[in-house]
Formats: sequence, C-alpha cells, structure tokens
Amino acid sequence: MSTANEVKELGIEAYLARQQDKSLLRMMTCGSVDDGKSTLIGRLLHDSHQIYEDQLAALHKDNEKVGNAGEELDLALLVDGLQAEREQGITIDVAYRYFSTAKRKFIIADTPGHEQYTRNMVTGASTSDLAIILVDARYGVQIQTKRHSFICDSLGIKQFVVAVNKMDICNFDEAVFNRIKEQYLEFAKQLNVTDIKFVPMSALKGDNVVTRSQHTPYYKDKPLLELLEDSPAALANTDFEARFPVQYVVRPNLDFRGFQGTLTSGSLEVGQAVKILPSGKRSSIKELVTFDGNLERAQTGQAFTITLNDEVDVSRGDVIVPAESDAEVTNLVQAKLVWMHESPLVIGKSYNFKLGSKNTSAIVKYIDHTIDVNTLEKGQADTLQLNEIAIVTLELTESILADVYRNNRETGAFILIDRLSNLTVGAGMVENLLAAQNASHSQFSEFEIELNALVRKHFPHWQALDISKLK
Repeated sequence: MSTANEVKELGIEAYLARQQDKSLLRMMTCGSVDDGKSTLIGRLLHDSHQIYEDQLAALHKDNEKVGNAGEELDLALLVDGLQAEREQGITIDVAYRYFSTAKRKFIIADTPGHEQYTRNMVTGASTSDLAIILVDARYGVQIQTKRHSFICDSLGIKQFVVAVNKMDICNFDEAVFNRIKEQYLEFAKQLNVTDIKFVPMSALKGDNVVTRSQHTPYYKDKPLLELLEDSPAALANTDFEARFPVQYVVRPNLDFRGFQGTLTSGSLEVGQAVKILPSGKRSSIKELVTFDGNLERAQTGQAFTITLNDEVDVSRGDVIVPAESDAEVTNLVQAKLVWMHESPLVIGKSYNFKLGSKNTSAIVKYIDHTIDVNTLEKGQADTLQLNEIAIVTLELTESILADVYRNNRETGAFILIDRLSNLTVGAGMVENLLAAQNASHSQFSEFEIELNALVRKHFPHWQALDISKLK
C-alpha cells in the first residue's frame, strides 16, 4: 500500500501512531563504480510504492533528458540530484532517503563508489546498522568493493547484504552468482563480520528486489526488501556502563542548575552515585528532568537534564558516569584515522579535536602504520594523503574520557578539524587508550610546524655532500 493510500485509509493521526511504533533500520549502499547503487534505491522506492505522483511525473520528464537506462526508466535519477551526477551517471555526494513498509521504517544512504569520494562514503557508513554491498555480476569483486567492505567493518557495521546486481546481463547464470559468492567469502575471512547474506538480482528490472524472481530458481532465500525487514536494528548499547556526555549547562534561575545531554549507553537513576570525568568529582543524581516530566530511571538514547545533589563543577564536554566506573581518562590514544582532505596530514601540527561534545586540540605524534585497504597489508609513512587510512598515535592538550570504538561508538569516534580553515580533515575510531603523558607539543609554534612541513616537502631526503678546504 502506498503512503498516500495508507494515510487516506487510516487517517493522519492513526497513520502517525503506526509509524511511531515501527522499528527503524539505518542502512547504506556501497560498492564499486556503476554497480547500480542509486538504481537499487530507486527500485526499492518505486516497487514499494513510496513515490508520489508528482515525483514520478518529474522522473519521467528527467528520464527523457538525462536518462542512462536505455528503454527502461532510469530510477537512479530519484537519488542522483546533483547536475554533475546526472551528467556523468555517477554518485558524488551522500543522498539520504526515508521510506517505510508495513513492517518497519528505513533510512538509506546512497554513497559514492569512486575512490576519490571515499570520505563521503565514510560519512554514510558512520550511522548505518547494515550495509548493502553491490557487486556487478559482469566483473565480480573489485578493489573498491573490498575498500568499502573494510571501511564498513572498521566502522562497526555487523550486517552485510551482498547484492550481486545486473544478473540479467549474465542471463541469471547460477555459476556466476556462486563464483562471486566464493570470491567475497574468501576476502571476508579478513573481516570481523559474520552475518553476510547474498542476493542475485537486477535493480534495473526489479528481480529479487521487492518480489521474488522467476529467473533464479536456485535462490531459495527472500528478496532483498524482506531481508531488510527481518534484519535486526542495531541494539541499544545497554550492556555497556552509563555514559552521559554533557552538551549544555542550563541555569534559568538561582535555584536550578542542570546538565543537558543524551545518554549514549547504559542507564542512570535518581539517587545513583556518579562522578564527573575527567575531574573525578563525585555527587549523586537529584533529578532526571524532561519536557514530559521527571524520570526515575533513564535508558540509552534518552535526552534529559541531570541535576546533582552537590555543587560540583561540570562543564560542556565532561562525562557523567557511575561512581564505581573504571572508565579511563587520558591524553594519549591510538586510533584508526581516515584522512579526508586534499592537504596531507602533518605530523606534529595542532588540529582541533572533537569527540562527542568535547572540544580540545591534538597532534598526531606518529603514524604507527598505514593500511592498504585493497590487501589489508601494513605499510610505513610519514604523512597521509586524501582517503588513506592508518593507525596513528594522538596526543591531546588535555585529558578526556574516551572508550574503544568497538565497545562504544558514541565515545569512541572523533574528528580532526583544521584550525585555520575550520574544515574537517580526518575521522577516527579509538583503538587503544595509552598511558597519559604531559603535553609536549605546546613548545612548538604554528610557524615552526609549518616550516618543518615545508622543508620536508621540498627536501624529503638528506643529501650527502663533500666539502673540501678552500685553497
């Protein structure tokens, strides 16, 4: 049933109530160039009746001008909105689309396949619970397929659906599907993902996207949409102990001082003993205040205001945790860093560091090793170029609370920001917390760091010279 018909049948209030009760799955499409990512999303929207009449009319009009699907309707135009995307038939920016079925709601991110836009793909993967990895049946597993799979694995996505697309061009040959399945499973041995499903399909024709295809009698599983409906959403991080990053301090009058934020993991309750990190000051919870009334107990994902029984210093960026927590506070972390800017990383240069609501500055002390995402081999480097990935050691100007990314996404992910341009230049995931050290990079000025980088650029190697005595 289309959205319009459902609203007409139920009424707006009943429709909204039904939507609110549905579970939400955040997912993304990724893979190599021209594997059919945008077309797949368009097919999902079209065949599940999620396109309004005016959108469909505009799609037919655009298809006559810039369509790239021959006699078929180019459904990729539904998500490829940039002029450059339509002219080239590629995806450049991340496009988000919302749709729902009778069972659940979906937010799907269409990410680019070109290597130069890997940073855009990282953006889409950072909030996804499931990755649909498209593979062109004609070419099999490509380098970019491996690159995107590795990044999705690094960002903690636990569910993969490998969609072997364009099977219609290969006459839906079972041998082709099985060969690609074996290729991918061999590569996936190097990843941490255990939930991998495979679907032979044609996004252009609609085979095994929303309905089961008659052309693949060898495929016994469900079509893609049903697999998505049955896939578990990311579970709330309730097993990990409580983390409440303070986003804002409110003081509307002399009698009230509260700390606003969202509980990223665990639970908190009134009367519970807590401590504030990194200062280590202790108190207990007086109230948990929300717009709809006070809570006795707060769960993961809830936003509220905490008031404490003691007047302790709490600022934006501090984290409230249980008093018995053994959470670590440090200014030295080892992290997996994705470089996202055309200007290369400069070791020793000060960057703004943002983890959750905490803002400070940091330097990359050294690069432990780079990671070749095509082979997963380690390498050595003294800088990082656009889209390169490495394990690095960062030193911060002040100690903060951080968690290993695989344990807690919210307090384990950070970005680096250039202090002059204010552009995001890197995104990272905490791998290990190291023993805190006294900040040592403050002795270097920005001029000295830039000068050092300039010298290294133009004179990358020492030159051996023989100087004889003047006669």
